[in-house]
Amino acid sequence: MAQAKTVVAPPPSDPGTSRQGHPWLTLLSVSLGVIMVMLDGTVVSIANPVIAQELGASLSDMQWVTSGYLLALAVFLITAGKLGDLFGHRLIFLIGVAGFAISSLAIGLSSSVGWLIGLRVLQGLFGALLQPAALALLRVAFPGERLKTAMGAWGGIIGLSSAAGPIVGGLLVENVSWQSVFFINVPVGVVALGMGLWVLTESKARALSRIDWLGVVLLSVAMFSLVWAIINAPDWGWGDPLTLAFLAATVVFGAVFLWWQSRSHQPLLPLSLFSNASVSIGTGLMMLVAFSMFGAMFFLTFFFQGVHGLTPLESGLRMLPMSAGMIVASPLAAVLIGKLGTKITVSGGMLITALAMFLMSRLSLEAAFIDSAIPFALLAFGLSPVFVGATEIIVGNAPEDLSGVAGGVQQSAMQVGGALGTAILGAIVSARVMDVYPAHWADAKLQQLPAAQFEGLKQLAAFAGAPTPDKMPGVPEPIVTAIAKVSHLSFLDGMHLGFVVSTGVAILAAVLALFVKAGRKSEDAPIHMG
Repeated sequence: MAQAKTVVAPPPSDPGTSRQGHPWLTLLSVSLGVIMVMLDGTVVSIANPVIAQELGASLSDMQWVTSGYLLALAVFLITAGKLGDLFGHRLIFLIGVAGFAISSLAIGLSSSVGWLIGLRVLQGLFGALLQPAALALLRVAFPGERLKTAMGAWGGIIGLSSAAGPIVGGLLVENVSWQSVFFINVPVGVVALGMGLWVLTESKARALSRIDWLGVVLLSVAMFSLVWAIINAPDWGWGDPLTLAFLAATVVFGAVFLWWQSRSHQPLLPLSLFSNASVSIGTGLMMLVAFSMFGAMFFLTFFFQGVHGLTPLESGLRMLPMSAGMIVASPLAAVLIGKLGTKITVSGGMLITALAMFLMSRLSLEAAFIDSAIPFALLAFGLSPVFVGATEIIVGNAPEDLSGVAGGVQQSAMQVGGALGTAILGAIVSARVMDVYPAHWADAKLQQLPAAQFEGLKQLAAFAGAPTPDKMPGVPEPIVTAIAKVSHLSFLDGMHLGFVVSTGVAILAAVLALFVKAGRKSEDAPIHMG
């Protein structure tokens, strides 16, 4: 299958423009844009419980707030890179920055969960435009060995942005509103856009390739059908015709997508890339590690705020050991990979991740800061080897003329894994809550309620919600307190099962990592951390 090798044209030399094309100003400019995306990934998780409460959203609604964004980002990343080749990486980057800021503003102004989900998908599309273009601009600005220095600074900026996210999100949600976590992207976007217009130099690919729009549509429909079925199956039932219809659509559109990729002259996803077992396994590892990480982030915010009654800021502080720990763990992982090799380090990292997930499955209603801080810190040191090693495993084992596509696959695999983790673990947690709720109700010796009211309480418990005295007028406060405890115990049972599943997924990933081989060193292929 012939592939056009993409080579980015260097910027024209112009001694009269000292700012345009300046390497470090270019790094600062593209970093401002990507900071929006990195902050968004962590601040929104802090805001989720408040969004659910204020908009009256269900668990499936909130899963789509996360999964819709991740799926849009995943499916469009490779296409976004080709758009930069065709129309110029500076132009696509600036469109991505402007679109991300405007969609963030619209999200903050939305008053219904339906609009919120739709705008989050749009935000994901603009985020996909922004990221590959930013990396292409850095490669042009820092040729040769200088790129390593730039990527070190880039990684530090990404790490600090991720670490700051929980604290920034907590401060904004607690002292302003949940809308403010989206509004904050607007001034950052304006500064990034202005600086980009002032600093960045345009670059395009010398060898242009066509965009496989049919492949984009087929893959989007297949992924949407799969996630839609998984998220709604707990309500519909796994044997319901609607569930089966969407799963069937996943199979059909997925099969047609694979058929088309094998026939297309310039496919979205060259299947020859996966003829190398290490590339296939490495892609699977990225999906599995994101499955665990995003699932943990999604449910723990509901646990902290719903069950523990913590404020958004206190929830952000609880999550800080993981995001801050990655700043230390990532360079350490790079050193260990150099000394021990990729497969041993990555496999060991996944075993540490499994231990962290197991400890999270033991969290109690009275869990103290240290009880969650230890597994969060372990998670940072467990996940980092996979993020660091993925470039060498996937990009390093891919043919050189497909290294750019392989980098896109690496990033997309993480987003797909996160979307599936949120959907699948959500279905598992929800089903478990529905199953154990009646038993906890009986143990509390509470009087049976009308079926519709009882079902509403079960649905509320699925994301750690519980009734308050003002929501149940006329009901004695001790009874309301007892019902709240039933809800919290039921959610805890569901979350525990979700983390047990994540433990098993991490162990499976640890075994798979033993079958990869190190590829060529790919220092110029940056690591995607979020």
